[in-house]
Amino acid sequence: MICLKDAAVKTPVSDAGTVKAVADIISNVISRGDAEIRDLSEKFDGLTLDHIRVSEEEVKAAYDKVPAATVEAMKKAAAQIRFYAEKQRACLSELKTETPVPGVILEHRLVPVDSVGCYVPGGRYPLPSTALMLAIPAKVAGVKRVAACSPASRVSGSIHPAVLVAMDLAGVDEIYCVGGAQAVAALTYGTETIPKVDMIVGPGNRFVTEAKRQVMGRVGIDSLAGPSEVLILADASADPDFVAADILGQSEHDPNAKAVLITTSRELADRVQVRVQELGAALPTGELALAAWADNGLIYLADNMDEAIDLANEMAPEHLEVHVEAGIEDEVSRRLLHYGSLFVGSFTPVTFGDYCSGTNHTLPTMRNARYSGGVWVGTFIKTAFVQHISREGCRNLAPTAVAMAETEGLMAHKLTITIRTDRLDQEEM
Repeated sequence: MICLKDAAVKTPVSDAGTVKAVADIISNVISRGDAEIRDLSEKFDGLTLDHIRVSEEEVKAAYDKVPAATVEAMKKAAAQIRFYAEKQRACLSELKTETPVPGVILEHRLVPVDSVGCYVPGGRYPLPSTALMLAIPAKVAGVKRVAACSPASRVSGSIHPAVLVAMDLAGVDEIYCVGGAQAVAALTYGTETIPKVDMIVGPGNRFVTEAKRQVMGRVGIDSLAGPSEVLILADASADPDFVAADILGQSEHDPNAKAVLITTSRELADRVQVRVQELGAALPTGELALAAWADNGLIYLADNMDEAIDLANEMAPEHLEVHVEAGIEDEVSRRLLHYGSLFVGSFTPVTFGDYCSGTNHTLPTMRNARYSGGVWVGTFIKTAFVQHISREGCRNLAPTAVAMAETEGLMAHKLTITIRTDRLDQEEM
């Protein structure tokens, strides 16, 4: 394995300054509530908020501010995301079964989370797709109350109208114009305007991620997201234009976005490097994309496909594209085990998953795909355990439970069993 292009800048990690700044914001939101949210909006967004909750009238008005073709595209994307989520929900089933121990029946019930807060980032670009990806699976799961937060756009003075439309199409119940760590704090602890939730999902910058880390446990979270990533696995059959375009598509997200190419072809690697520069120079977002590629991009030349697959599994990327000859696509893709979302075939770019193929784009980063997956309908459903134990079952389980309690020295545990078996003995006398 040869590294043909190394990253010039290492992925940033949370620093002490960020940790303290976020802790202060959370503390101030707890003590000052809405007043702190308004002050931070003025400080960070340069906007004075008349109100924090977005009204139904504002949401309806947003439709007139978004091109009809864009609204139609979002409706189609929403339909595809909902279709996939509904199919996933159908795979989940409740369980009730007798056991080998007579008198013992076990079950599990699928219980939706009561309330969820969806964080939709603002930043460089409006992200209506993220609103769809977060809220639709929650609603399909059966979540009763879905709230959404997003920072104000300086152009509109409120949440970007396309994001408002997407939130409405997704079925969001409450929309709040607040971003950053203060949004996470408000959703966690509640304010005069924003009732607290049970779970917070959605990506964000380092302040949002740090806030989610600090409130984790008081609320549930989906994951701690890092910079977005793509890994492209390619052989000599890959189209260098497709690969270069996909590298740029990932790299334009932000300065910390990371694109990796692992290939068995030196010729492809060389050609891709040239085409990235040529295609990037013609893009309006090319300066940012090329800078991110220069700073964070990697190219590895593998001796063979086995070596390439092993490295891809070790890196466990957020997005993983497979550009190999058609005859081995299925074999290669089935040997890939660790990724957030897999894109098989040269006509399957990450962009489809970002927007409208139906799979979710809120995915694990920073190698977290080794042990976790992306947001899906199951993210919002708890598997709750139930047991029914009859008198017969109590008799049958008692010796095992008593022996375990005695071994652990928990005599009150033993008592909870023996007090019942003694009562059964008395009834039988």
